Amino acid sequence: MTTLTFTPITEDDFASFWPTFQSIVQAQETYAIDPDISYEAAQQLWCKAPKASLVVKDESAQILGTYYLKANAAGPGNHVCNCGYMVTPAARGKGVARAMCEHSQQQAREMGFLAMQFNAVVATNNIAVALWQKLGFNIVGTVPNAFRHARLGLVNTYVMYKAL
Repeated sequence: MTTLTFTPITEDDFASFWPTFQSIVQAQETYAIDPDISYEAAQQLWCKAPKASLVVKDESAQILGTYYLKANAAGPGNHVCNCGYMVTPAARGKGVARAMCEHSQQQAREMGFLAMQFNAVVATNNIAVALWQKLGFNIVGTVPNAFRHARLGLVNTYVMYKAL
């Protein structure tokens, strides 16, 4: 794989990534985000509300993906973080999601988080489920029919967890 650079996401980065973000949520296969979300609401959700939002670029400064990192809950639950990852179509299958997940775990440790939890991994997203498991995440719960998949109808989601 090429050399990857992780930096905080900028407004220009999000504007460049917006078509990918839009296509992912409009596909309704992996993210429980309103497919009609506005640009402003998406930018707030992905870039401004989280504790950190990063973009990953290759050596030519091409955006390959982005992730956010935030506390999963408030108060006595704020030691567990949550992340979301999106990869551009051209970068899929090239180790970018793995690199982002590994990077986010290091960032989470540096921020003082003790664990990482994914709240709603769509069970039919076999590539992501297998990758998260390879990276040490366990399925700790299944929520039946929690996601309306655009092609498959109601499917399960997994809660996945890893102590950091």
